[in-house]
Amino acid sequence: MGTELAWNVDQTVETPAGVVAFGACGEGEDLILAHGWPWSSFCWHRIVEPLARRFRVHWYDMPGYGQSEMSGTRPTSLDVQGEVFAYMLDTLKLDRPHVLAHDFGGAVSLRAHLLHGCEYRRYVLMNVVALRPWGSEFFDHVGRHVEAFEGLPPPIHKAVVAAYIQGALSGDVPQGDFERLCAPWLTDEGRKSFYNQFAQADERYTAEFEDRLSEVKSPVKVLWGERDPWIPLDRGRRLASLLDAELAVIEGAGHLPQLEAPHKVVRQVLAFLDDEPDADEGRANGR
Repeated sequence: MGTELAWNVDQTVETPAGVVAFGACGEGEDLILAHGWPWSSFCWHRIVEPLARRFRVHWYDMPGYGQSEMSGTRPTSLDVQGEVFAYMLDTLKLDRPHVLAHDFGGAVSLRAHLLHGCEYRRYVLMNVVALRPWGSEFFDHVGRHVEAFEGLPPPIHKAVVAAYIQGALSGDVPQGDFERLCAPWLTDEGRKSFYNQFAQADERYTAEFEDRLSEVKSPVKVLWGERDPWIPLDRGRRLASLLDAELAVIEGAGHLPQLEAPHKVVRQVLAFLDDEPDADEGRANGR
């Protein structure tokens, strides 16, 4: 399995929500990866190289995340992120790319598709935020008391970040991966952005498209970590039913299958994306 050597955010672009760091590798049809919260494009680093053997793979850190701008002067809520996703597709000249989305990346890419008219060739949704209710009890608690958490001393803030990220996992990931998941949130700007994301969370951003899920045009596959502590498997089953999509369960994985079970994720993604229908099959079938 590939390592982070194939993954890098070595380019930047100015977007309406600030400077975004992005990268790409591989040759073939375009595939764009949409990360979620509290992650960054680093969460894909173990599956980028094997996917890039078949596709031109694109990724970026959403505004307020990873190595993208964390100024705090512009909103980075899910409505804005949906607009930025559409902006990135246009900027990178990605016409009907394949999409692999995780966590909030699901809501972001669904908004871009259903509310902003972006079209996808094939669409994989993995442990995504798409249906209400969403957010753990801790997530809700922090959102109600953001100012109190913003004042935590750095060592306690670091412990909060680590505990929050650990809470997403069913098992262990390599220590180096875990540290790099935490790292963007431990700078001064990162700490502010971390709590800002809690403050901006609002279920209306998924409510705005929930009743339109049947309008998703592209073939869809839903992947779900069997032991997701944050978004239970039953939510994945419900989403797959609403989308009339295939559901594949990643055994033993929690909320981060791409790091907990990368080989299994790659096999599922490639099997679906390589099972290409005739050019107009999706539209002909109303999908």
